[in-house]
Amino acid sequence: MTDGLTGMTSLERTALYKSLGNPLRRRILDYLGRHGEANSTVLARELGESSGTTSYHLRKLAEQRLIEEIPEKSGGRERWWRALPFRHTTPDPGTMAPEEYAAAVELAHLKIEFDTALYRRAHEEYRGPEGWAQVQRHGGWMTREELLAFLREYHALLDRYSHSREEAPDGARPVLMRFYAVPETADERAEEHSGGTAG
Repeated sequence: MTDGLTGMTSLERTALYKSLGNPLRRRILDYLGRHGEANSTVLARELGESSGTTSYHLRKLAEQRLIEEIPEKSGGRERWWRALPFRHTTPDPGTMAPEEYAAAVELAHLKIEFDTALYRRAHEEYRGPEGWAQVQRHGGWMTREELLAFLREYHALLDRYSHSREEAPDGARPVLMRFYAVPETADERAEEHSGGTAG
């Protein structure tokens, strides 16, 4: 899977962040991810919107290469769509234009809300080390280069063990995973070495 950042301009990334932050477009992407395919009529019925509205948003998502039309199922005015595999790494905020940065921040806030709820769910649904819900917390000393190498291997593991919806074996379920890495601040390190206790 390639990173969706490659070749994108600041304007394209701004439009992408706004799309991913749009509640209806997120629901459309979620539906396509779970069900594989849909047309505007199906989405209108399932999401409680008009087919004109869902058709408009489908076209916009297609322009951003987040979904694609299914030619063998489309005909006349009826167009069927499926989600495309996509991975995107947000660039350094210091390199962003103001509008791009604002859109990225707004999207980040939405992700934080979703991820916080997901983190709570993982704890609530944890049934031991052999269950579906897993919670892992680790720490260690790394150089920046080692951290970036770790992240590359993490992506490689995701690619190795993940399947597309169409190729998933029996018993597979959609699994939501998150990765965060944050270096301790100088104050946190000083407290650790001075014998301070964590709250």
